[in-house]
Amino acid sequence: MRDSDRARPAGRAAARDAFEHVRLRYFQLSRATRRVIFGAVLIGAMVLAVFLGWSPFSTFATTLLLLGYGELTLRYPRAAATVLVVVAWSSLMMVAAEYVSPHSLLPTLFVLLAVLTGVAAHLIRWVTPWITTMAALGAAALVSLAVATFSADAATWAAYGVAVAVLAYRLVQAGQARKRLAAARPEAPVQARQRVRDGAAERDGGAERSAPPPISVDDALGELESMIGLDPVKEQVRSIAASIEASRLRAEAGYASEQPMRHFVFLGPPGTGKTSVARTVAKIFYAFGLLETPYVVEAQRADLVGEYLGATAIKTNELIDRALGGVLFIDEAYSLVNSGEGQHDRFGAEAVQTLLKRAEDDRDRLIIILAGYDKEMSAFLASNPGLSSRFSTRVNFPTYSPAELVGIVELLRARRGERLQADAPAALHGLFEDVHRRGLIDELGNARFARSLVEAAAQARDVRVVGAGGSPSRDDLLTTTTADLTKAFNEITARFRGYQATPTLADALADLDRMAGLEPVKRQVRAIAAQLRVARMRQEQGLPAPPQMRHFVFVGPPGTGKTTVARVLGRVFAALGLLSRPDVVEASRADLVGQHLGATAIKTNELVDRALGGVLFIDEAYSLVNSGYQGGDAFGAEAVQTLLKRAEDDRDRLVVILAGYASEMERLLATNPGLASRFNQRVTFPSYSAAELTEIAALLAEESGDRFDDSARRDLAEVFAWVCAEGLIDGLGNGRFARSLFERAALGRDVRLAGRGGTASAEELTTITSADVRTAVDELADR
Repeated sequence: MRDSDRARPAGRAAARDAFEHVRLRYFQLSRATRRVIFGAVLIGAMVLAVFLGWSPFSTFATTLLLLGYGELTLRYPRAAATVLVVVAWSSLMMVAAEYVSPHSLLPTLFVLLAVLTGVAAHLIRWVTPWITTMAALGAAALVSLAVATFSADAATWAAYGVAVAVLAYRLVQAGQARKRLAAARPEAPVQARQRVRDGAAERDGGAERSAPPPISVDDALGELESMIGLDPVKEQVRSIAASIEASRLRAEAGYASEQPMRHFVFLGPPGTGKTSVARTVAKIFYAFGLLETPYVVEAQRADLVGEYLGATAIKTNELIDRALGGVLFIDEAYSLVNSGEGQHDRFGAEAVQTLLKRAEDDRDRLIIILAGYDKEMSAFLASNPGLSSRFSTRVNFPTYSPAELVGIVELLRARRGERLQADAPAALHGLFEDVHRRGLIDELGNARFARSLVEAAAQARDVRVVGAGGSPSRDDLLTTTTADLTKAFNEITARFRGYQATPTLADALADLDRMAGLEPVKRQVRAIAAQLRVARMRQEQGLPAPPQMRHFVFVGPPGTGKTTVARVLGRVFAALGLLSRPDVVEASRADLVGQHLGATAIKTNELVDRALGGVLFIDEAYSLVNSGYQGGDAFGAEAVQTLLKRAEDDRDRLVVILAGYASEMERLLATNPGLASRFNQRVTFPSYSAAELTEIAALLAEESGDRFDDSARRDLAEVFAWVCAEGLIDGLGNGRFARSLFERAALGRDVRLAGRGGTASAEELTTITSADVRTAVDELADR
């Protein structure tokens, strides 16, 4: 074959692909966006007309006509091409008719012939309409111009006759093209058709499935557009519909084109509309004629797996037979591979193998959609190479935003014919924002949570209205108040593990201020809170924000409030919506390291899972790398590597704090570059001074309902001053020493009063004296 012969089809294909790319981009735009673009073009044309002195009416009409033709070209390119042929042919023939027979009906008859030919060409499927129109009108033009030299009337009838003859010829060609296409894509085997009939009869008790209703592509896409949120899903489904349309146009134009059937993986948390979108996908493929029905068969593991080997294949085949011609939707598909207790799931593997075989054998008559969580589905698809290759189209479903959840509640409320109190939507948005900020909305079920809230609020309203007595009005029976929504919200979330009231930033910082001493630490925590708050404000306004610090190193001697400040920091992060809860999980080396290699990673991951949503505080973290072991500490290194990976993977749901002595923590960070880079925020805790230790002891007494008298306070100050001056306070534990001293002094007072054998006043029962303090110091010194 000559190079020039190869170049021409390639050029046409390239032009066709470029046009389809433009169409795809165009229909990915929403209808509102397209209307805005059309309006802008129209306004721009009118402004240009004013500046250039054109006729406003002519400019408006011409621009409107061109915009309409552009929309026609992108939406129905075959029809646009036919219109172009009809207009061009009519213009030429009108000029020729005026020249041959002026002031006659000949131009009108020729225009009518062009319109009728174009309509007839579009009724003939399997051949390109505009080519049919051009062939018929071209032949009619040649014959009519030849006959017109003898008789104008005969030229008209000749033109009509030749056009009819060409249309008949193209109809024959269409039949031949249809047979060729049917031969290239044979129908399913007789056994498969028999299985479908048997399965339907068994399921419906012998009754025939009702004929599916007529559905257009616009109707199916309109149903998708009416769903709240899911913008990335809508864009992807629109792209799929555009590619199906492009494939259909190529096939009708006579180009080789495979059936655009495919299987899907729907990834996302529960309640995000996966089942609803599956029904829309079924309707789209049905509207294009690629599926026999728009029905969806929903299934789970129990619908595929049998009670013994061999039964699973039968059960899976029967399920697929019921779904043939439509869509099979398998929710929580990852449950088909159950690796519990380390044993291979032979039943699930049998179901997967059967599913893969039928997905390939019946790909022209069936769409299978596997759905589930992103992480679990990724592991499931990786378990079998056939799954990844046959289910290559993935659709990611995002979590609903608070505003979208409010919209879902409004929609559900409208369907129930109920009303919301005027201030209820704003209050509802605040409630949804709270669970969204905590990262709980996925576990609560997204739209399912919104539905449960509507139903529970309606029940709370009914209880309130009936309990009030009397005869309630129609508005009372239909109006849900903010109090009803709040009550329902509290009932639902109270059943959720770990749900607590969100602390405020002011409360968290007030807890910090109540601590004695630690002024450098307080300033640094306040600076951290300010930086986090500003970063959040920048994000809310769409401004770029630097990465937020998430992991910290607390260095300092024991008893200096590191654990307490960790709890304050957890409350700060929770108040700013950066953590779902303010809880702190405390751990040490024993909580991370297992008894053998491999067990450490499991143990560390389980610990991190418990801390997700809050703070993981690892005290004496330097013990994770024990240099005293011969050959290195492989267990500690495994724990550090696992911790580093989870600290990065779950950085949006976890704060990790490593705590310990300054010098030992320096050596720990130096052992692994990842530690130094991920834990780059250091908070240094100084030793307590004598005055601060005295204040701590007084605060502890106050919290217990006790007090030190003046002499006791002087003794406390002298004791703390001496241990600080001698450099003993760090070894004694700083704040822990103050607590021990208070507890021993209180115990000495109780022993002293009990030994008197009589009664004691309230003041005596709550006052710690100098003698009690000295007794406590002696006891601690003896230890």
